[in-house]
Amino acid sequence: MRCGLGQFHKPSPEFLKFAKEYGATDILLNQNSDKDNHLLDHNNRWELKDLVSLRRTVESYGMKLSALENVPTKFYDHIMLGGPKRDEQIENMIYTIKNIARAGIPIFGYNWMPSQVWRTKPEYIRGNAEATAFDYDSAQNLPITHDREYTEEEMWENLEYWIKIITPIAEEEGIRLGIHPCDPPVPVLGGIPQLMRSFDAYKRLIEIYPSDSNGIEFCQGTFAEMNDDIYEMIKYFGERKKILYVHFRNVSSQVPKFHEEFVNTGYVDMHKAMKIYKDVGYDSFFIDDHVPSTFQDTPFGHRGRAFAMGYIQALIESVTKG
Repeated sequence: MRCGLGQFHKPSPEFLKFAKEYGATDILLNQNSDKDNHLLDHNNRWELKDLVSLRRTVESYGMKLSALENVPTKFYDHIMLGGPKRDEQIENMIYTIKNIARAGIPIFGYNWMPSQVWRTKPEYIRGNAEATAFDYDSAQNLPITHDREYTEEEMWENLEYWIKIITPIAEEEGIRLGIHPCDPPVPVLGGIPQLMRSFDAYKRLIEIYPSDSNGIEFCQGTFAEMNDDIYEMIKYFGERKKILYVHFRNVSSQVPKFHEEFVNTGYVDMHKAMKIYKDVGYDSFFIDDHVPSTFQDTPFGHRGRAFAMGYIQALIESVTKG
C-alpha cells in the first residue's frame, strides 16, 4: 500500500516537487476538462505521443503516473445518455483508452455522472475550516440539467452497452478501468438517475462483464456517503481485487445530508478502514482526493494535503508494521 497524490490537469513542476517531497510514490492526474490540460483535444480523443509525454514528465521526478482520471464529459456524454453521437464517441473512447494503455499508464478511472459532482452551501468544521456539503432537500429544487428526465432503466442499459464493448478491449490492452461512484449518491439529480449510488449497484456493475479490467475507482468519501456499511464494502470489493485505487477522505454522515471533514474527524474510523485494506491484500495507492479549505492555505490546498498525506502514510505504517 502506498501514498499517492492527485492533481487536476497539467502536472506542474511545483506540484510534482511537492508530491515527491511529501512522500508520494504514485501520481493520479484528473483530466476532466480542456482547461490548462497537458493532453490536447484531437477531435474528442487523446493521442499516444501526448500521453507518453505526460508519463515521462511524472517519471522525471522519480514517481509513477499510475492512473488517469476522467476525460472531458463531452468525450462521452452521448454514451452515458444514449445520444445520437454514441457510436462515434465509443470509437473515440476506444482509441483514447488504447493509447492510455500503450503509453504505459495502467489505470483509467472515469464516472457515470453527466452532470458531474453536486454540492450545496458549504459548512464550517474544526477551527472554522470550510468544507463542501450537500443537502438533498435543497438540491431537489434545482432544474434539470439536460434535455429531459432520464429513467433508471435506460441509464443502466447505456452503461451495460458500454461495459460490454470496452472491457474486452481493456483486457487486450492490459489496462484496468474503474467507475467513480455518483457523488452525492442519491437517486436522482437534475433529472439524471445517479446509478452508482449503492453497494448493490456496484455488485451489479462488476457482474456486467466479470473481468480484472472491470473494476472500481474507490472514492471512499463517496462510498461513505452511501446508506451502506463502508467497512463491509471495502472488505467485499477488496477481497475480489476490484479496488483500483482509493480516494481516502472522510465525511460527517451519510445521505441525504452530509459535509466533508478532515481525514481524521469524520464518522469513518480511518484506522479501521486502513486495516481492512491491508487484511484483504490491497496493494495499490491512496490519495487524499481533496481537503477542507484552511487558514492561509493555497487554492490547491498544500497545507491540507500535506496533513492528509502524512496521516495516510502513518496509517499505512501502523497497519503494516504493527
